[in-house]
Amino acid sequence: MTTINVPTREEVSPANQAIFDNLKKGFGMVPNLFATLAHSENALATYMAFQGAKSSITGKAREVVNLVVSQVNECEYCLAAHTMVGKMNGFTDAQIIEIRHGHASFDAKLDALARLTKGIAQSRGHVDHGLVEAFFAAGWTKENLVDTIVAIGDKTVTNYLHSTTQIPVDFPAAPRLD
Repeated sequence: MTTINVPTREEVSPANQAIFDNLKKGFGMVPNLFATLAHSENALATYMAFQGAKSSITGKAREVVNLVVSQVNECEYCLAAHTMVGKMNGFTDAQIIEIRHGHASFDAKLDALARLTKGIAQSRGHVDHGLVEAFFAAGWTKENLVDTIVAIGDKTVTNYLHSTTQIPVDFPAAPRLD
């Protein structure tokens, strides 16, 4: 079986080396999942642009999407990374666990987002329209719906990359769910 390595800075193209340098400045490290994207001449830059694009789903809402999708896709890497980011965004450990289960009883608007996100991710887009209506009833907009779907796509890319490559997780492990 072919093992996919986490490339070092010296193993990637000059363009990807520059991105590595920027990631190291921002994170203090180059996360393994981002480094793995650098096996491709273009994927890392493309993904960074995709992830960094303007969106109406930001901050806590974005972390709700990231955590729910990563849980549905059972991505240990992204669950570890986004548990840490979720805490940085002000979620408690208990709230993160609840979000991973696909709801957020502590905030009605985030609850509608979590439920819709779980529905979309589990059904591969064939979501129950009741979840869409509940999303709108909670105060979300059509723009938010489209941006949620784009955020689901963003997280699915990295979930699938980790599931396929099984590169080492370089964040503290997320707790297992009951």
